[in-house]
Formats: sequence, structure tokens, C-alpha cells
Amino acid sequence: MAERAIDQWPVGSLPADRVAAQVARGEWWVVRDADGVRGTLRVLDTDPEFWGEDDTPALYLHGLMVARRASGTGLGRALVEWAHARARDAGRPWLRLDHRASNPHLDDVYRSWGFEAVAETDRPGFAVVLMQRPVPPAA
Repeated sequence: MAERAIDQWPVGSLPADRVAAQVARGEWWVVRDADGVRGTLRVLDTDPEFWGEDDTPALYLHGLMVARRASGTGLGRALVEWAHARARDAGRPWLRLDHRASNPHLDDVYRSWGFEAVAETDRPGFAVVLMQRPVPPAA
């Protein structure tokens, strides 16, 4: 990510024991092939850490990552569309995510996938852009 000027997850910012607890709670989804992990996505029902105590029904995305060997294949967008379908099936009218404000490339990508910035919030040491896109009800 550093070679693409994306500073989303600096080394040490997400301790292994924290990720292990998230995996144990069933929050992480992984796409694998014969060569290993191709992509990941963390899906949450609430996100008070970044979105506060907002009780708007939504599905929250974190940890969207695609292996370099799968870059350009559309896997990132496919993972987001999969989450969009989960939100629709659960009757959640919003799909939400965030990214560091210092990553304008991610902002452009997420906007091209239908997300709109709704707020910017300060975290210790960095700012975060909160984005969402509507999830129309199932037909």
C-alpha cells in the first residue's frame, strides 16, 4: 500500500490479538484461491468507534484489502457489492465505510462505487472520512 501512497493501516496500528478477537466473532470474510488469500472484508452491524452512537440501520465495512496479485481484477468492488447484497437482505438502508482523510485515492475509488462523504471526524493522530451509499430495498 505504501507504494501507492495509501497509509490506511500503519504497521502496528491493529494488534494481532485484536484481529483474532474480531475473527472469533465472525466479523471477517476472506476470499482465497490456490495461492492463498486474495482479499478480505470486515462486516459490522454497528460501528460506534468511528460513527459514534448513530442508531441509523446500516451495515459497516472495514478492512477491505485485496492482494497485489489480485489488483485490478474487480475483487474489491465485488466484495463491496457482496456486502451491499447482505445489507439489502437484512433490510439495512445504508452501507457505510470510512477511510483516512489522507488517502484521496480511496475517496475517489469509493465515490466511483456510489459512496458519498457525509462527515469527517478526528481520531487520535489522523482524520477519518465517513462515507455511505444507499441500499434500496429488495424488489
